[in-house]
Amino acid sequence: MRGYFGIGIEGVSKTGNMGNLFRSAHAFGAGFVFTIAPDPKLKIGTDTSSAYKNVPFFNFADLDDFRVPHACQLVGIELTDDAVDLPAFHHPHSAAYVLGPELGSLSPGLLACCDHVVKIPTSFCVNVAIAGAIVMYDRMRMHGKFSRPVTTHGGAEEMRRHVRGGRFVRTPKAERET
Repeated sequence: MRGYFGIGIEGVSKTGNMGNLFRSAHAFGAGFVFTIAPDPKLKIGTDTSSAYKNVPFFNFADLDDFRVPHACQLVGIELTDDAVDLPAFHHPHSAAYVLGPELGSLSPGLLACCDHVVKIPTSFCVNVAIAGAIVMYDRMRMHGKFSRPVTTHGGAEEMRRHVRGGRFVRTPKAERET
């Protein structure tokens, strides 16, 4: 899969949610994980894969401190009326996904920084770690080598195997013109 992504939480206050999200990010191949203005009493824990040791972890004290890599698009995950439904969203090549706190929403300042705002089409908010896993799975489905079969029987379609072409030798322009 080409490109990269990172995922993080603004104002996280529950160790379990952060650990679960970061473990899922590690499993889905995130390039980095981050927090913005986390609860100062928060400790890293409950992440059995130790993602924070295996994936770059950034802890931004506040929104003024927050940065994303050059050419990386910020995607806010928020249940708002004007957000794009996740199944219709085309994930950017390079993206940083940010979720809001457990008992709130993304701050207006952070929403203003987002290049895109996406919502998971549910009737109410789901757990922040679950929401992150859903978004990462959707990204993997879109950017990966997976296709969904269009059948009535619901069976699995065999994955296409990558086939390399033959050796390519570039002929100098002078030889091509003769």
